Amino acid sequence: MIKRSNWTINAIEIIERDYQRSADTHLIPLPLPDVPGIMLYIKDESTHPTGSLKHRLARSLFLYALCNGWVNEDTTIIEASSGSTAVSEAYFARMLGLPFIAVMPRSTARAKVEKIAFYGGRCHFVDRPGDVYAEAQRLADACGGHYMDQFTYAERATDWRGNNNIAESIFAQMRREPCPVPRWIVCGAGTGGTSATIGRFARFNRHDTRICVADPEASVFHRHWADATVQTSLDRPSLIEGIGRARVEPSFIPSLVDRMIVVPDVASIAATRVLSRRLGRPCGGSTGTNLWACVQLAQEMARAGECGSIVSILCDHGDRYASTYFDDAWIAAQGLDTAPWEARLDAFFKTGVLPDA
Repeated sequence: MIKRSNWTINAIEIIERDYQRSADTHLIPLPLPDVPGIMLYIKDESTHPTGSLKHRLARSLFLYALCNGWVNEDTTIIEASSGSTAVSEAYFARMLGLPFIAVMPRSTARAKVEKIAFYGGRCHFVDRPGDVYAEAQRLADACGGHYMDQFTYAERATDWRGNNNIAESIFAQMRREPCPVPRWIVCGAGTGGTSATIGRFARFNRHDTRICVADPEASVFHRHWADATVQTSLDRPSLIEGIGRARVEPSFIPSLVDRMIVVPDVASIAATRVLSRRLGRPCGGSTGTNLWACVQLAQEMARAGECGSIVSILCDHGDRYASTYFDDAWIAAQGLDTAPWEARLDAFFKTGVLPDA
């Protein structure tokens, strides 16, 4: 019989205690008074202790690694990340007293870098986003550490049948709403883990819910979904951190996705700013990507005379993007003008109709 180390048993218990201390995140209705019969909800994942949806993933990845025997009391934890997963993993690494190194693009928002440092982690930068994978593995090999590899393990580390994953939480919170089974759940794809978890949960419970992935234009995911032979994108990387990739990640399961909506970066940033004003607090860019897709779906449902609910995700807090998405000078430096796109979205919330570009 294999005897588990006391340290491993205690580490799992520490993470489980942290989970028990954390309340669930809120499901916020976003009124659409001029789109009768269609209700929009935003699942606010920014209220997790580390401020993003990735808190759930980091917890699952640590438990997966611990239960697989990949991590012990001497293990350095290494992750390839655009920021939010690394912030959350740094939190759990500190909780267990383990060193943590985040391998990330040099362009990652400064606030995320500072948060990783706050939790005791160290950042290792690469100039090309596509280099994060090999560099993370190289560092892990060099120091005898463990490369968490969220892009491979996101969809398998999460218990998609339940155990308070995001899908179970959404459906539980929707039970008393007028249309308790969402017509659509909209999310982005960075690893693909969220869409896989929600898609599997919906199928397992026989819910008539479709999964839509909102994807940046530069991402390969929507191209791969349409044509499985497409594996990479050579476009300039998206400005929207956390979602959209240049390669198809192992955790992205296209057969679980019913619809892909491609969203220009300028539309994502405009939607981020509009939603932040409506909520009275800032949210991140991937949330704007989600919102733009939700508006398109609401328009289509209204034109078809359909009723029902749409649920999406507020992925992280906008404080991390004060120097980017909420900085007019930064936006102008990217050659973008969000004003016309913001005006279109404001018009939708006032009239129920999204004007043509």
